[in-house]
Amino acid sequence: MKCMFCGYDDSKVIDSRSADDNRTIRRRRECLQCGKRFTTYETIEVTPVLVIKANGNRQAYDPQKIKNAIIKACTKRPISMEKIDELTEGINKQVYNTMEQEISSKEIGEMVMKELKETDDVAYVRFASVYREFKDIDSFMNELQSLQQEKK
Repeated sequence: MKCMFCGYDDSKVIDSRSADDNRTIRRRRECLQCGKRFTTYETIEVTPVLVIKANGNRQAYDPQKIKNAIIKACTKRPISMEKIDELTEGINKQVYNTMEQEISSKEIGEMVMKELKETDDVAYVRFASVYREFKDIDSFMNELQSLQQEKK
């Protein structure tokens, strides 16, 4: 690591500790030439992921959109914000673990539905009704009946 004071190319690490909820490592360094100390931060480089929408448009993946959709589905349900954060983080991990630079909105929707189905039936049905765009009461009832069959 280049010294910010004298420009020398080598330094030694004096102290390392995690920061930012274990997503960053903070390192105290000492220049081997001038002896001055400075701090560096090491973070994971995240490759941007594009979401392919149903109409073919592409946009940057935004975890906040997932969280907002889950919050909406869980409104007035006994689901804590901690659990919503956990669900959102799990979906983010799934998206980034695909190791693909592009993912369809359909795949993300299915991930959300799977997580909600395991968490809360009402939140799942709420999300599914918007995501699957039920056209009539029959398609809605079919989804409810398949959910009841799975629960038995």
